[in-house]
Amino acid sequence: MKVLMPYFKRYHVDVSIALLSVLVLVFATLWQPRLLQVVMTAIIKNDQQTVMREGVMLLGLAVLGIAGGVINTVYSARVALGVATDLRADLYAKIQSFAYADVETFSASNLVVRMTNDINQVQQIVMAAFQQITRIPLLFAGALILAVVTMPEQWWVILVMMLVILLASWIAVGRMTTYFAETQQDIENVNTVTRENLMGIRVVKSFVQETNEIHKFSQASDQLTAVTAKIGYWFSILMPIFFLTANLAVGVAVYLVGQNITVHPGYLAAITSFVAYLMQILYAVINGGFLMTFASRAFISIGRISEVLATQPSMTYVAGEDETPLTGEIAFEHVTFTYPGDTQPTLKDISFKVQAGAMLGIVGATGSGKTTLAQLIARLYDPDSGRITIGGMDVRQIPEKRLRATVAYVLQRSTLFSGTIAGNLKQVRPDAQISHMQWAANVAQASEFIERLPQTYDAPVEERSQNFSGGQKQRLAITRGIIANPEILILDDATSALDARSEKLVQEAMDRDLTSTTTVVIAEKIASIIRADQILVLDAGRISGSGTHQQLLQSNAIYQAIYQTQKAREEAVK
Repeated sequence: MKVLMPYFKRYHVDVSIALLSVLVLVFATLWQPRLLQVVMTAIIKNDQQTVMREGVMLLGLAVLGIAGGVINTVYSARVALGVATDLRADLYAKIQSFAYADVETFSASNLVVRMTNDINQVQQIVMAAFQQITRIPLLFAGALILAVVTMPEQWWVILVMMLVILLASWIAVGRMTTYFAETQQDIENVNTVTRENLMGIRVVKSFVQETNEIHKFSQASDQLTAVTAKIGYWFSILMPIFFLTANLAVGVAVYLVGQNITVHPGYLAAITSFVAYLMQILYAVINGGFLMTFASRAFISIGRISEVLATQPSMTYVAGEDETPLTGEIAFEHVTFTYPGDTQPTLKDISFKVQAGAMLGIVGATGSGKTTLAQLIARLYDPDSGRITIGGMDVRQIPEKRLRATVAYVLQRSTLFSGTIAGNLKQVRPDAQISHMQWAANVAQASEFIERLPQTYDAPVEERSQNFSGGQKQRLAITRGIIANPEILILDDATSALDARSEKLVQEAMDRDLTSTTTVVIAEKIASIIRADQILVLDAGRISGSGTHQQLLQSNAIYQAIYQTQKAREEAVK
């Protein structure tokens, strides 16, 4: 609960009212049987005046208890909702501060479960804390003391009942804690299977894999069902044990009172109060046991949330307000990089330099490190050794806003957010006007389909941009990348979904309108980088060649092989 204390302090007034109302409710609950005993004694003595007076007090006490319960529920809900809302916001902000590697360490689906299901568990336990957890110990202690005071000879009946119930609760809680931990993992598995299926629904349909996907989902769902059923079985066993024990205790107490009524005639009036206190003790122990199992699940969720909040981003940025773009000069100095968890480096001793305004092409076989190199320029990762500079400045010494304003990164798999086209473009340039959008769209060759939409730049972008084709999504992504006119533009196979004519038009427009921008183009097709000022050929994480297209054709065997293969393929198509 340590992680929640700062949030409770934000709502200290509501917390105080909730706790005070619990005291009022507990007092009303505990004192009612005591007044009932006085009423029963008065009835036996035929004292009508006392019956009326104490009866009115009983009604007043009931009203006080109802008022305390209502106030407690309202303010407990306010605290629980406020804490959950603030915790969710802080958790989301923390995730936003993570480096790309940190997100991959947890996985996206795992973080989604922590922000939704785990936060809900915390909200429920906070609500229970101010409604039940604070009330149960007071109710238990008060009912125990008053029960002993009411009928001192029956103390051992209470003790035996408590021992049986506590033993059953201890055994059940030990088992269910393990099951609750498994439940959280199983929920993640169900979410992962569902998310992958829905995101890859076209692949599923194309390869007629519906039956296999249903089978995978059923397996994950059945596992969750099996664990949840085990928890239900334990609850179904506990309830009969609890109530059987309580009823036996009541029966024994009534029998003993009947056997000794001549010795203790006052017990005739006290037995009703004693049974009421006995049931309050039972209520406290049963609910305490249930809350322990419920709390064990919530504590697991709190631990998972704390793990995220306690994680320090693997990359930090220097503080600074200077957002002036740097020049587009890029330099790698003996850079080596290994992905977290890997044993072999992906890039090995990479060194090169690109002048501002030049075009750099990067080619190589799959897995040669092309995308990794580009990610290091944008500082999605930091190198293990070596140095990367932009405009002569080490990227690790550049403030984040200044770096993001300087470098734009367009991925092969275009990610557009739900909303509008204009909303996506304003993510990069919040002050963008229609004229800026039109300029960028013209360069990316996206204006030709945007202008045909009824709402043009206010046209909606559906979830996962499913209302646009692959080529349209790539052109919109390129538009978003260049709208701020960055000093460095990275295109990671960003034109792979475009036809040859559209790709040529994009390249010509960029040559014409982005003359001062350093362009880094990662491409599978040599045709996409044939006009580059410098081309790097990567092989197994190393630079095997560097130069222009003509120079590499004469000096680099890997480049020659790639070129000849693609040339033969094009001729075969013709």
